[in-house]
Amino acid sequence: MILIQKTYVPRMTIALISILAVLIVISTIHANIIVNAQLDSTYALNNTLFVSGSATANTKTDKVTVSLGVETADKTAEKALLSNSNLMNTVIDALKTSGLQQNETSTSSFSIKPNYNYSKYGDGGNLMGFTVSNLIHIESSNIDSVSQWIDTAVQAGANIVNDIYFSVSEEKLQKIKNVLLKEAVANAKTKADIVAGAAGINVGGIKSIMVEEIGFPPVPGPLYSKSVSSDEVSSTPILAGEQEVSTTVSIVYMMGR
Repeated sequence: MILIQKTYVPRMTIALISILAVLIVISTIHANIIVNAQLDSTYALNNTLFVSGSATANTKTDKVTVSLGVETADKTAEKALLSNSNLMNTVIDALKTSGLQQNETSTSSFSIKPNYNYSKYGDGGNLMGFTVSNLIHIESSNIDSVSQWIDTAVQAGANIVNDIYFSVSEEKLQKIKNVLLKEAVANAKTKADIVAGAAGINVGGIKSIMVEEIGFPPVPGPLYSKSVSSDEVSSTPILAGEQEVSTTVSIVYMMGR
């Protein structure tokens, strides 16, 4: 007689084995996904080309900014202010007569400061009087008149003229930007084609593109000293000149065989 002995495995043990098998399968699939993702990333990185393109243009400035005004001093603040106000009104009236528009000027700074004498060592200072300063800010597209306006202001009593500079208006700058951006992108594409041709590969689509902001410093003009005599002024030579504007784009191209 042959006896067959059956071994019984508890149901809980079978369940644990099943769960372990499922976890192993999931872990294997996840590892494959990570490896594939890394391979895809490496492939994309090795099949791109980074180039930069630039474009530059010289354009005539069409806006001028200038600050001018009057500085007066007297023993009392009231007298210094009265003298300053009379001169400043005369200057403003003269500028308006010479063609300066009301919306082209505004007050940029005004101050009343005491003047002390510190000649004696250890002395706290003796009050000698007061200085009143009043400056106006002129911003205009009529750049051909700036020389005349400075002469007129000085002859009318202005003794402060400074911060003269020329720039390009926003409207004109925007038109230049649009043209330069197209030229910069074309410049970058030309570089990419040359590199790709030398390497025996083809330029595909664009993966990313970055545009640098277009900026440039204003064109400075000549400055008067703080004290100007109307007898010394003839015709002030001020030349607007040209402004260089440039832009750069950075492009990452997709490459293919």
